[in-house]
Amino acid sequence: MTDAPPNATYHILLIEDDLGDAGLVRIAIRRGSYPVTLHHVKNANEALGFLRRVGSEYREAPRPHLILLDLNLPGRSGHEILEELKGDRSLRGIPVVVLSTSEADRDIQKAYHLGANSFLSKPMDVEDFSRAIHATQDYWFRVVRLPLQS
Repeated sequence: MTDAPPNATYHILLIEDDLGDAGLVRIAIRRGSYPVTLHHVKNANEALGFLRRVGSEYREAPRPHLILLDLNLPGRSGHEILEELKGDRSLRGIPVVVLSTSEADRDIQKAYHLGANSFLSKPMDVEDFSRAIHATQDYWFRVVRLPLQS
């Protein structure tokens, strides 16, 4: 069971450049059973700005309870972002779920080697995609204990 208060809102940071996939995540979360605010950024610069509260648009950004990270991003890859997150003492405690179309063993191995908490291949079917997002939420918001927010 997580340490969040019963009426808490969970914050998820989605790092995803594909607006279609981001829309599917948004719909699945909206249809889910947890109170979630989804924060969406499209690249490494936006993600790190959000997480480090750099820039006027991110000054009040909440610390996310969970990060959903795509691997195939413009500029710096998801692997590079993951490496930076897990190398930063102030950010490494945030669970990161890699959410990728890749099913390549090298991508999966590299993600775990860099500190991913889990790796989820994006299902192609919309209903399967939604079920995968709901199962991810169940796991992170109901089954395990998340670190206290700082």
